[in-house]
Amino acid sequence: MTNTLKKNLKIILPIALGVFLVWYSYNSTTPENRKEIIFYIKEADPLYVFLSVLLGIFGHISRAVRWNYLLEPLGYKPKLTNNILIILTSYFANLGIPRTGEILRATALTTYEKVPFEKGFGTIVTERVIDVIMLLLVVTVAFLLQTDVIMGILQERGFNVAGLISLAVVGIVLFFLFIFIIKRSKSTFALKIKTFVKGLLDGVFSIFKMKNKWLFIFHTFFIWGCYIGMLWIIKFTVPETISLSLSQLLVAFVAGAFAMATTNGGIGLYPIAVSSALAIFGISSVSGDAFGWIIWIAQTLMIVVFGAISFLLLPLLNRSK
Repeated sequence: MTNTLKKNLKIILPIALGVFLVWYSYNSTTPENRKEIIFYIKEADPLYVFLSVLLGIFGHISRAVRWNYLLEPLGYKPKLTNNILIILTSYFANLGIPRTGEILRATALTTYEKVPFEKGFGTIVTERVIDVIMLLLVVTVAFLLQTDVIMGILQERGFNVAGLISLAVVGIVLFFLFIFIIKRSKSTFALKIKTFVKGLLDGVFSIFKMKNKWLFIFHTFFIWGCYIGMLWIIKFTVPETISLSLSQLLVAFVAGAFAMATTNGGIGLYPIAVSSALAIFGISSVSGDAFGWIIWIAQTLMIVVFGAISFLLLPLLNRSK
């Protein structure tokens, strides 16, 4: 298989999967349910949708501010305006081709702020590691708050709780065994892994050495608070979801986050994942689907509109560069 074909497949397959999931979601509902879902989407209160989008924008601005805290120790402090436009443009690019946004983001920073590519990309990798840690924290909190419900659903669907715990223990043991072997090994493969992991850990722990570490931590929690808040506000657009608690919505948030990570901006899969999570708490498939589509449409339109504007404004505001 040629490199060109591989690259094309990386672009085509996620898009094809998203289109298939949209088709599947559309055809798996009855015409009556489909009409109800469309009705809920059309009747969604614009105020709540606007507030949700506004929270998303605040989250992106906060991420732009936080990015400078990572760049400052390296000797760079880009314009906040450029940071915001670069981040929104990168998210816009990710809707088309997954993971190209990170490359574009580091490249744009080099072009407009003269930050060397490898240094800019290193800060982006550090951000991604922090995001993974935050997602795992949200997963843990959601599980602890809804343990009985989640474990009950797993048992109903044939999952053996004792077996899952045993599997988790085996996984942890194998993980630490792998670390032990890698630490002892002097093979090229082991050295590459050690170098890679060391770089990631250095990036994460550098947070505690930076001048604005507490502001960095504050913005990290604020960003994720905005993401969760976007979902929480949308619950007021569908009558059946208004009574959902924050802990219940956290389960839907986690499901949606994994859907976003596995497809182009969660196309097709995001509403299915969120609806399935809400079904655990007795929300009907119609209300769950409507909720999922409303939040996905709001998030995606925000990225498309502001990402496209940023893509046009970035070179115009930096004509001299």
